[in-house]
Amino acid sequence: MLSKKELAQRIDHTLLGPTAGTDAIRSLCQEAMRLHVAAACVNPCHAALAKSELEGSAVQLCVVIGFPHGMHTSESKAFEARRAIAAGADELDMVIQVAALLEGDYATVENDIRAVCAEAAKAPRPVSVKVILETALLTDEQKVAGAILAKSAGAQYVKTSTGYASGGATVQDVALLRKTVGESMGVKASGGIKDAATAQAMIDAGATRLGASRTAQILEGAR
Repeated sequence: MLSKKELAQRIDHTLLGPTAGTDAIRSLCQEAMRLHVAAACVNPCHAALAKSELEGSAVQLCVVIGFPHGMHTSESKAFEARRAIAAGADELDMVIQVAALLEGDYATVENDIRAVCAEAAKAPRPVSVKVILETALLTDEQKVAGAILAKSAGAQYVKTSTGYASGGATVQDVALLRKTVGESMGVKASGGIKDAATAQAMIDAGATRLGASRTAQILEGAR
């Protein structure tokens, strides 16, 4: 079992709701620094503010792209990614075109991911791309296909969920994604992680990063 400090370093402390204003983002960043988490995750409109708040800390800035449904054009996702990187993003959590994956249009899915990965590759510093599959909407076969496409397109992580679909991360999905991508990629579990026991179960299944909004509550339950 991970210690409280080790668990904190696996968490992206997240605030993505449509009512989150500037004061809430400042509070998120302050809490992220106090808890020593891996990253603070925000919407693109808050990227510059969050970067300013996190200045001087070890907490990374994570910005979502094509969120929450993924049904933006690849060009608009690339533009979002470019702007987020310019604002200081260290990590980009992008949502795939879910409908394309459901239809078996693998070329569209992979090219969509590549468009964001290409922007990350141009960055003047390392920028990681996490690919959100929205696993609650997919069959196991589609989850495997999505993970393979993310790996092929050059992403660094595959991620389960946005937290805005019918379900979030499950231990079974995390294990399936880990089995699919092997040890060369990260796996991020996100959606519905509210306590230390669930967080540890996701890590035991193969997650290397967790997305959570109830981070303090999770860490309170860690040893």
